[in-house]
Amino acid sequence: MTVGTLAGAIALAGGVPAWAGAGAPAAAPQRVASAAGAVPAGLSAEAPAQQLSPELAAAVEEARKRVTSMAKTHPAAEVRTSAWNALRSTRGDQALLEWLAPGGGFDAAKQRARDTRARNKAFCERVIATHTVEFSPQVRAAATRALKGGVAEQAAFAATGYAEAQRRDRAAREAGEQQRLDVAAADREFVRTLGVRDPGEQVRVAAQWALRPGATDDDVAEFFGYGWATGATLDLTAYRTRVADAEAVRHHTLTRLIAEATAAEAAVAGAADAAGARAEAERAWQAVSEHAGAARRAWQAEQAAAAAQAENWRAVAQLSRESAERLWQAVSGTADDHEAAWSGERQAADEAAAFWKSMFDRAQDGESRTRG
Repeated sequence: MTVGTLAGAIALAGGVPAWAGAGAPAAAPQRVASAAGAVPAGLSAEAPAQQLSPELAAAVEEARKRVTSMAKTHPAAEVRTSAWNALRSTRGDQALLEWLAPGGGFDAAKQRARDTRARNKAFCERVIATHTVEFSPQVRAAATRALKGGVAEQAAFAATGYAEAQRRDRAAREAGEQQRLDVAAADREFVRTLGVRDPGEQVRVAAQWALRPGATDDDVAEFFGYGWATGATLDLTAYRTRVADAEAVRHHTLTRLIAEATAAEAAVAGAADAAGARAEAERAWQAVSEHAGAARRAWQAEQAAAAAQAENWRAVAQLSRESAERLWQAVSGTADDHEAAWSGERQAADEAAAFWKSMFDRAQDGESRTRG
């Protein structure tokens, strides 16, 4: 585990920690503008990929990979559905680039996901994914009923139903000695360490909440039972959301810059001021290389973050398998799932960094060509 900073003050909502709330903090609402004219010149629905410059063709292919990744792994169901629709569009690459453009389908889908109804439904889904029937039968059952119900049921569960079901589960555990989970001093110290050193901010917050002043062994047991899994899910969601947002902007900018550089280079031939045209083309390719270099550096940071999480969860999975304590049994499946998820994110980060390195090299070649 890498050393992280302490998370900030824990916000409370009706006695429930912020990390267990009905959804991650929503971004400020954004006005969705028209995406018309957002596709770079020279790329149309009728233009086959082989007519594009090699650089633009590579950028478009990577954009398709990025949209495919969002269709499979983006935390918001609205974004996943919208991404699949863009991939299936009969307008081909033009539809994908319009989807990624500011004010396009990606932004519109994110705005729909910020709707309260969508957030309540997502909360029910997350509770089902992170609360096992063995440890939280009442919570799991209530969330399942709400998810199968309608908008009103999901809103009620997010507002009060979750906390009420939590109380019923805790009462049942306290009433049955067989259900009671022993919490050793070593377990508390382990949670304390997570509160400082875990690479995930939401896991750190959940661990700190479990050991807050006045907390009991039940709070620590609940951290192992569902708080850890909930914090980890929020951390993975935050990572995937941040990466998707950043890459959408980067790819839209890349295709625009490449189109401009390609056009500037083509204009050199036959230009009245050949030196001036060459200088303009060189500047255009330099803009591409600067953009690609910055994107590559950003992905190198994401590589490190994903690798730290994958290694962290590998170690947790091993600890859970080696421990004979019932307290750790609920963690085993969560640890394996998150190790696999973060290993996938690490591989995706490796591939993205490699793409941006290759695009940087292509742009550098463009600068050399136009420099003469």
